[in-house]
Amino acid sequence: MKEDELQIKKAFSHLNQDLLSEIITLGVIKEFPPDTTLLKEGQYVKVIPVVLTGLIKVFSSFEDKELLLYYIRPNESCIMSFAASLKNDPSTVIAKTEEASKVLLLPSDRVAEWTQKFSDLNTLFFQQYNLRYAELLDTINHLLFNKMDTRVYAFLEKRIALTGHNPIKISHREIASELGTAREVVSRVLKKLEMEGKLKQLPSGIHIP
Repeated sequence: MKEDELQIKKAFSHLNQDLLSEIITLGVIKEFPPDTTLLKEGQYVKVIPVVLTGLIKVFSSFEDKELLLYYIRPNESCIMSFAASLKNDPSTVIAKTEEASKVLLLPSDRVAEWTQKFSDLNTLFFQQYNLRYAELLDTINHLLFNKMDTRVYAFLEKRIALTGHNPIKISHREIASELGTAREVVSRVLKKLEMEGKLKQLPSGIHIP
């Protein structure tokens, strides 16, 4: 418990001490294995996640296609969950652990109260809004203006930077799903990038020199 408190204090070191005490008292820390769905589309948000360690992927889904929206890194939260909880609307996104993750779960009803009581919490979420807005604009720009080989390469670079793994173990189908395209397209693009010397496809995963 002492270690958990230290992690919470580190994540929220800039917050009001009274608010920090309430977060420590009412927040629940849970550990989740990789590929665990934390939030489904259409589900009402009862807790707001804050990642302490690990990585969470947030994406939207249509039929058999997925579109990656953003990743939640350590000391970050899910702004889409926050927005849905404030309006008591069902979630329009899916959140899933990308790797083993330790997550602080804050009761959404109390978070709504805290935003009224503690102005620094609003500042925290406004910062999250700005971060996600910038990431969403980047995603839209990739969709509108970049060719698929640029998008695939940028996606792999970002995943390597986020996870710290190079080579990175990921299937062609997973890449296609996150970029909203077909597996066959990704396979052709990866072969092209490999022939250009921009990456290597190894038994241990995809390596970018």
